[in-house]
Amino acid sequence: MTATTVRAEPAETDLNFDQIPRSVQRFVDEVRDFAQGVLAPRAVRLDQQAAEEFDWEVIQAGHDIGLTRALLPRELGGLGVGVLGLAMAMEELAAADPGIALAFGATMLGQTPVLLTGDPDLQQRYLSDFAGPRAVLACNAVAEEEAGSDLVIPQHFPDARMRTTLRRDGDGYRLNGHKRFITNGAVATFSAVYANLEGHPGATGLTCVIVPLDAPGVRRGDVLDKMGYRNCLGSELWFDDVHVPARDVVGGECQGAAINVAQGNMARSSVAAISTGIARHALDLAVHWAGERVQGGKLLREHQMTARRLADMAVDVDAARLLYQRAAVKVDTQLPAPEREPAMAKLFADRVAVETASTAVALMGSRGYMRSYGLEKVLRDSFGTRIFEGTPEALALAITDCLYRDDDDDDF
Repeated sequence: MTATTVRAEPAETDLNFDQIPRSVQRFVDEVRDFAQGVLAPRAVRLDQQAAEEFDWEVIQAGHDIGLTRALLPRELGGLGVGVLGLAMAMEELAAADPGIALAFGATMLGQTPVLLTGDPDLQQRYLSDFAGPRAVLACNAVAEEEAGSDLVIPQHFPDARMRTTLRRDGDGYRLNGHKRFITNGAVATFSAVYANLEGHPGATGLTCVIVPLDAPGVRRGDVLDKMGYRNCLGSELWFDDVHVPARDVVGGECQGAAINVAQGNMARSSVAAISTGIARHALDLAVHWAGERVQGGKLLREHQMTARRLADMAVDVDAARLLYQRAAVKVDTQLPAPEREPAMAKLFADRVAVETASTAVALMGSRGYMRSYGLEKVLRDSFGTRIFEGTPEALALAITDCLYRDDDDDDF
């Protein structure tokens, strides 16, 4: 397998933290305008709508500026902005509405296994629609009711209680099982599905297949009523003896673990960027409030304790941004994608999102607790990124493993 099809343009991958590559900056500027002009004004209203409602108008507007094809190379009709451009776009979206950021991010996650194969037939059949005029979405189906982090931590694979299976059947396969908590599952055109090849214990036979969600035997379950990220739909997917042609197996049998690790390393920079965007939104609301609210005869920001809180929040947001940008550049320029830097970026940014949102609510008091001000939504959303693409505990294991692996490498 090769990941060359998802790398940013070689001449524009250096990052000096002062000047972003021009093509990336143009895209990010356009996404910022879209986020602030289209997403932000309707974010609170959409958050309060029924769980199963979905705003295709917003998705179409995002598609029109390239958000469903940002990661795709130009030869496939994409923008080719690399992981750096994608991550910076996710921050801008999340600062307005992380639910919409996740809807686009989950689509790119579903695209990634197809890109990683370098298989032109698979890419043409499943990625060409993203360059068309109508918005389409994809999803990535890994999690199950009893198998979440066990499918992220390779050393847990033998003991994973995985229920989705793949059985050889003539010149193809039969897929059976149940996936849960699948972002875009209710609205996606196709899904990358991870199933265990029969005859292998736990998840040691993990295999990735691409499944059109209108295929016979596929059933979309109920939309899940989530605490946050309510502007993207999470649902269940059921597979009842679904026929999978051999050509739709990604990378071959039992290669799912390697693909899942590779796409996780690629995606964590973008998830860290979503957390950074959430934290930035909370900081912006707190700064605005503290600059207008008068307490004890002076502005709240002039009180020493408030100033310290605002300063710490600002430092944390900037640090989170630098960490995810560094990780994204490494993913764009190193093969295979590194594990350590994206995991560190996500671990830090996820914590910053929760802590910054909590501090902002404390500063704003009763108004921070009211739905009409939007900050309680930010607080609810801040917890989401701690769950997908690696919990803090799973990330800690990955980072620690890298520390000892790096020490071992230094010995030679």
